[in-house]
Amino acid sequence: MRRKIVPYLLILPGGLWLLIFLVVPLVYMASVSTMTGDVVNGFLQTFHFANYGQALAAYKTQFLRSVGYGLAGTILTIVLAYPMAYWIAFKGGARKSTYLLLVLLPFFVSFVLRTVSWKFLLADDGILLGPLKDLGVLPQDFHILATTVAVIGGLTYNYLPFMVLPIYVALERVDPRVVEASQDLYATRAQSFAKIVFPLSLPGVFAGVLMTFVPMTSDYVNASILGGPANTMIGNIIQTEYLVNNDYPAGAALSFTLMAVMLIGIFVYAKALGTENVLEAAAR
Repeated sequence: MRRKIVPYLLILPGGLWLLIFLVVPLVYMASVSTMTGDVVNGFLQTFHFANYGQALAAYKTQFLRSVGYGLAGTILTIVLAYPMAYWIAFKGGARKSTYLLLVLLPFFVSFVLRTVSWKFLLADDGILLGPLKDLGVLPQDFHILATTVAVIGGLTYNYLPFMVLPIYVALERVDPRVVEASQDLYATRAQSFAKIVFPLSLPGVFAGVLMTFVPMTSDYVNASILGGPANTMIGNIIQTEYLVNNDYPAGAALSFTLMAVMLIGIFVYAKALGTENVLEAAAR
């Protein structure tokens, strides 16, 4: 009897944590999303599901922009992170821990401060663009801040370690003898990478995409600091609805719609990539 209870006791703290800080807030937010009213007279539960349609119709541009920024940032992080993780895993030698520490070093500074630092670096007359303009390399009206490039660049910078680490872990598990065996069978380095290394690293890519795309799409800090009015993301809209307009039902409806879009995107991505193949590769 005691053996049957022990597993449930072990998961009890985690289960309670999820119940109190995830399930209960989600249920409450779902309830708020169908309310009507205002902050002065109070909100009443009227099951007004039209809040979802109205919110999506009003802010579909920001939704699509957020998904586009998330996809662009995720692709950029893969392009940057994969060679970095590959080099650390196979060429890092005894200093792998040092290189990983360097990757994580920016995380010793808060997320907001890291983003604000880029605002100073990319300022029109900052230490990066100012000298180039003085030398005539760039025109005087050239600017990066308040553009799409600045927001996607900030997203890529801030979430890059979340892509490097899972890919590194996957590559670290690749047995070098398997790669050597493929080369003994006259496979070129490119063929060994395409047929062996990359497929075995897919679990890391899969995890990295989940860890970067979801927070990038819902991010609002980078758009607030590095972007302008034309780069507003859905996270900024939700923040405004909650904290400025006090329109809690609209904010809750937008949050749930964003969550639904994320879940659908993740399921489609997992189906396209083939989670069974990923799990099989991870188990090797």
